[in-house]
Amino acid sequence: MGFPETFKALSDPVRREILIMLKDGRMSAGDIAQRFDLTGATVSYHLLQLKKAELIFENKYKNYIYYEINISVFQELMLWFTQFKEVQDHEKEN
Repeated sequence: MGFPETFKALSDPVRREILIMLKDGRMSAGDIAQRFDLTGATVSYHLLQLKKAELIFENKYKNYIYYEINISVFQELMLWFTQFKEVQDHEKEN
């Protein structure tokens, strides 16, 4: 995973909303698309961008593809962000 791809994927509000939906569990592309006023092709594009950034992964079950959030990427991002909290805490001590 690269941070540029991750932040680019997170820059779009539709993709952020998809991630919020997936935090409650896996969903099919059809279930995701029902929540938006977008074409199926547009939803597929957003899912592809999230997959490229490794923020989600897909599992095939019978005739359906289900999408799930990739928690490990978020954990890595959170670890990266915590370094700035440490800087802020250090500045407060001085």
